[in-house]
Amino acid sequence: MKFASYDIVFQEVPDEVSLALNITACPYRCPGCHSPHLREDKGIELSTESLGELLNNYGQLITCVAFMGGDAFTKELYDLAAWVHLKGYKTAWYSGRKDIPENCPLMHFDYIKVGPYQEEAGGLKSPTTNQRMYKIQDGSLIDITYRFQRK
Repeated sequence: MKFASYDIVFQEVPDEVSLALNITACPYRCPGCHSPHLREDKGIELSTESLGELLNNYGQLITCVAFMGGDAFTKELYDLAAWVHLKGYKTAWYSGRKDIPENCPLMHFDYIKVGPYQEEAGGLKSPTTNQRMYKIQDGSLIDITYRFQRK
C-alpha cells in the first residue's frame, strides 16, 4: 500500500483536524473522479515507519488520521488503523465501496465513509449523494452524512 501525498485537512472528518493520506492503486474507475491519478500504484510505501515519521512531524497538530482510499489493501489498512489507534489518534477511512466489508474491524475506526462517487448524485455535500459517512460509537454506526450538507 502506497500514498501519493498527504495534507492536514479540516473538512473531511467533522470536528477533527486530520492528516489525510491519499492512497494509490484505487481499484475503482468512478466517472468524474476528482483524483484519477490515485488509480496508479505508485508513491511512498505506507508503513508504521513512514506513518510514524509523519506523526512525529505533525502529530501535535492533528486529532485524526484519515485514510483516503486503501480499498485494494484492506488487511494492511486495518493493521495501520489499529496501530494509529494505539498511538492515541482517531481514524477515518474514505472507501469507494458500496458498503463496509463484513470483516472490517470497526473497533479500529472512528469514522468510515462509503459509497463510490456518482457524478449525478454528487459528493457528501450533496443532498442527493449516495455516499454515507458514519461515526462509529460503541460498535454502532451513526450516519453523520447530514453534517456535510448546508441547509
